[in-house]
Amino acid sequence: IVIDFSQSRVFDHSALEAINNLADRYGNLGKRVYLRRLSSDCAKLLAKVYDGGLPPYEIIEVDPGKDPIYGIAEKSELYSDVPVAKAG
Repeated sequence: IVIDFSQSRVFDHSALEAINNLADRYGNLGKRVYLRRLSSDCAKLLAKVYDGGLPPYEIIEVDPGKDPIYGIAEKSELYSDVPVAKAG
């Protein structure tokens, strides 16, 4: 399963939870979920939602030349060490 975020933007913690919940559903069916075109901070935050990192069925594809750059509205101390990506 490929989920491409090129025409969308992940805004906050509820979006991160929704992405991980959807991946969990497919993972429970034995599928792998590939996430494309996420900002670098979004990818790092998704991994932090899980204790110990992403499960093996949730794979984030990184392409610095095409991945968007934006911050996520998240104030939690859990994410205080995740830097927001900068352009250029």
